[in-house]
Amino acid sequence: MKFVLEVDMDAESIAAAPAEELGRILRYWGGSLKQLELAPGATQDLYDSTYAKVGNWRIES
Repeated sequence: MKFVLEVDMDAESIAAAPAEELGRILRYWGGSLKQLELAPGATQDLYDSTYAKVGNWRIES
């Protein structure tokens, strides 16, 4: 089983401030993982600070 986090580094907000945006995404999702069912097929979209979709995370078997 794999946990895959995929972020579009070419997205405008990510490209403008990559460390800040990636840090925010990792803090937010890292804190909420304990509330999620981490089973194969689970997936959620990832959003930047302007609420634009910039990627997703997923569990693959």
